[in-house]
Amino acid sequence: MGDIVTISTGDAPTPAGHYAQATMVNGLVFVSGQLPVEAGKGARPDLSFEDQVRLAMANALAVLAAAGAGIDRVVRVTAYIVGVENWPLFNAVYADIMGDTKPARTVVPVAELHHGCLVEVDVIGALPG
Repeated sequence: MGDIVTISTGDAPTPAGHYAQATMVNGLVFVSGQLPVEAGKGARPDLSFEDQVRLAMANALAVLAAAGAGIDRVVRVTAYIVGVENWPLFNAVYADIMGDTKPARTVVPVAELHHGCLVEVDVIGALPG
């Protein structure tokens, strides 16, 4: 078993609780759930659903990049979205962000998320090599 390494970057929101932005072990990077939080502004529930998805995904991908992996190294995404009616829009925005990368994915409709946000995503990535 390899050592567990904590990943941290200023390119994504600083954790507000007892968790790391990501941990890495045996070539896998586990990115903690990312809300649409903007540095210096906090949570952005005021943004449109589409913009919240883009911001949450950007945060998750920034943490993954800090570990040394790009979007092409994403192996799994879990998304929590408020309202099943947002699923088609989530899928469209997600497809635009991910392009040709098609990792395993789960979308979970939920009643509510912290700070009144409409989306939270977590990502698992694999380091190159």
